[in-house]
Amino acid sequence: MRYYALATDYDGTLAAEGRVDEATLEALERLRNSGRRLILVTGREMNDLLQVFPQIDLFERVVAENGALLYRPATRETKRLAEAPPERFAKTLRDRGVAPLSVGEVVVATWTPHEKTVIDVIRELGLELQVIFNKGAVMVLPSGVNKATGLAAALGELGLSAHNTVGVGDAENDHAFLSLCECSVAVANALPSLKEQADWVTQGSRGAGVTELIDRLLSTDLAELEPRLQRHEVPLGQREGGEEIRIKPYGVSFLLSGTSGGGKSTFATGFLERLSEKGYQFCIIDPEGDYQNFEEAVVLGTPQRAPTAEEAIQLLEKPHQNAVINLLGIAMESRPAAFEGFLTALMKLRARSGRPHWIVIDETHHLLPVSWAPALLTVPKELQGLLLITVHPDHVSRAVLASIDLIIAIGSAPEETIRAFSATLNERTPSVPSVSLEPGEAIGWWRRPKSEPFWFRSIPPQMERRRHLRKYAEGELPPDRSFYFQGPNGKLHLRAQNLILFMQLADGVDDETWMHHLRQGDYSRWFREMIKDDQLADETAQIEAAGEISAEESRARIREKIEARYTHPA
Repeated sequence: MRYYALATDYDGTLAAEGRVDEATLEALERLRNSGRRLILVTGREMNDLLQVFPQIDLFERVVAENGALLYRPATRETKRLAEAPPERFAKTLRDRGVAPLSVGEVVVATWTPHEKTVIDVIRELGLELQVIFNKGAVMVLPSGVNKATGLAAALGELGLSAHNTVGVGDAENDHAFLSLCECSVAVANALPSLKEQADWVTQGSRGAGVTELIDRLLSTDLAELEPRLQRHEVPLGQREGGEEIRIKPYGVSFLLSGTSGGGKSTFATGFLERLSEKGYQFCIIDPEGDYQNFEEAVVLGTPQRAPTAEEAIQLLEKPHQNAVINLLGIAMESRPAAFEGFLTALMKLRARSGRPHWIVIDETHHLLPVSWAPALLTVPKELQGLLLITVHPDHVSRAVLASIDLIIAIGSAPEETIRAFSATLNERTPSVPSVSLEPGEAIGWWRRPKSEPFWFRSIPPQMERRRHLRKYAEGELPPDRSFYFQGPNGKLHLRAQNLILFMQLADGVDDETWMHHLRQGDYSRWFREMIKDDQLADETAQIEAAGEISAEESRARIREKIEARYTHPA
């Protein structure tokens, strides 16, 4: 199941003229009985909402006052999520004749056409407040508070991720929280601007539209809307022509395999960084301590202390927290059994919350060997959201390999990697060119749906890019990879062992020496062959090819290109 929560607006979405009809209430009850959670997200104040909606106990959390207030129906507790404006604000509005005027726990609200007076008073009093419109309503809240911030607080309390949430609304103030949800829905009566943003628009209006959405959730888990969610896909790299290779964040598993030293950890690190940027949760099972310095996750376990499944699950209960389970503290022969305990616990957490969205299993051939078969009571037949990393795909359990959609082969023999995978499953091996891949290069093959293998260049991780910047900007390249300013007659021998020194020497050499190397294309050649930066090389080659360009101008332009890529923040 992908969607574990429904977040819905009240007026104009769930309710018509302030009331929710019986059919809609029954649909909410059906959804709740399916194990999904209900969150109400409204601009109303709580006292007003409680009077018009006595069935509020259907919801586990209520975000009220347009994100400023959180209400827990089970305990009748209210929690402010922001500080209220000072009392003099509402008093000044009343003195200026603004009526009607409503003052909630935090929100101060009126109606058009009083928005100009409201904005003038905010400016005159020097307050950090914002104005939010909801059709004819004018709501004033502290800066940065909206339905999205309120929904995030509600999801955090429930241990749920926005990536497992569907949102539905109808008006301007619903844009924020709908953009937070994995899937956004607008009811048929919604404003045109909201319909344009939404992933799907219901045929029914108000409660009938919400009921339509609930029926789809219960029958298909909105699988038919998957093609509309491409914005969530995670980039892996680019083909030769520049086409981007992407992978869906849900329902897909892939195998990363190749020879030792081929860059599997680098590839995986880049992918996980981008998962983290998008807010998807992951857990890495790390048998050999390769991820103990990974910045995007908390590491559990050391060579001296074994991690436990309990502490891993406690950590992962927080939707935005990633984990590395380091198995170095467990004896080699005991790791497969320990791993199975971790996997069972992770699958139970997934069944309850939809997370972690991805499970990464390094050295898969050790932890899921050929002899491994899943315990069907605790592990589903179709595993998904897996990244398997191994040198030996033919040493991995067939039950696990059968769940793989994409194979990514790197290193010196990608054709052997794909052949070993296919042979293990008794499947036809696709035609793969016999090549030795350079670091950062990969051969991808979509097994489901089937396609021809393709070459692509992976996106390096930011950690790798930071090391790259330091190495070439400030480090010391060996003599055979350094640049030498020699001039037309070879009289000079000025060595630049990094880019900072290159720029310093470039400013000091005479114009004749500088232009000699420029006309020969020496600068772009060095950037391409020794610095390994094709983009900088291409940009520099264009400067070198410029006809009438002075030494001063060419120096300045090449310096600008270097500084933009190597001395500015990554």
